Amino acid sequence: MADAVGKLLGVRLTRQQASFDAILPALDSGKYDLGLSNITVTEERKEKYDFATYRLDNIAFEAKKGSGWKVRGPRDVAGRTIGVGSGTNQEKLLVDWSKANVAKGLKPTDIKIYQNTGDYYLALGSGRLDAYFGPNPVAAYHAASTGQTEIIGTFSGAGDAIQGKIAATTRKGNGLIRPVQEALNTVIENGAYGKVLARWGLADEAVPSSELNPPGLPRTAS
Repeated sequence: MADAVGKLLGVRLTRQQASFDAILPALDSGKYDLGLSNITVTEERKEKYDFATYRLDNIAFEAKKGSGWKVRGPRDVAGRTIGVGSGTNQEKLLVDWSKANVAKGLKPTDIKIYQNTGDYYLALGSGRLDAYFGPNPVAAYHAASTGQTEIIGTFSGAGDAIQGKIAATTRKGNGLIRPVQEALNTVIENGAYGKVLARWGLADEAVPSSELNPPGLPRTAS
């Protein structure tokens, strides 16, 4: 998606891989101009950043194949050991679920925080985690490519509040987000967008158009 947007904008794209919790600070400092890494629109983030949506925000629980359990809601993670990425909305959502379970007399969730993909997949494979809770695209790709894991539950990244949305992200007011939004709408209209999502098995997360700073995950959910 970054390549498609860069080509339309006529700029030389330099891609840099980073852990999720490093991206927003790098936007703050000016190290990065644009963030494209499963960043969910939230009301709190909108105070500092501008957003152009390009995908629905679906998150998934991934467990070892044949684990024999499903996650349909907060009760299903009570007493479980679950891994999440550092600084993500999945972490916030899981903390909220655990607190709600404890208030109902259920066991808390043992939440393990990870920064690197390899680390949490090692923990999952060795049985130190019951499941990993992260972006659906990552989980779906890993499950399909390895055949060792499976998706045991999917949810909106915004919880029950609204359908979460993933967006290209810039520092607020720097003038870049509107051209990015226009480029995204162009690739949606010309069909290139659909081909990209289909390639990665994400056709069910498609949006009809890119929105500029839409309603995001509310503060009360975080």
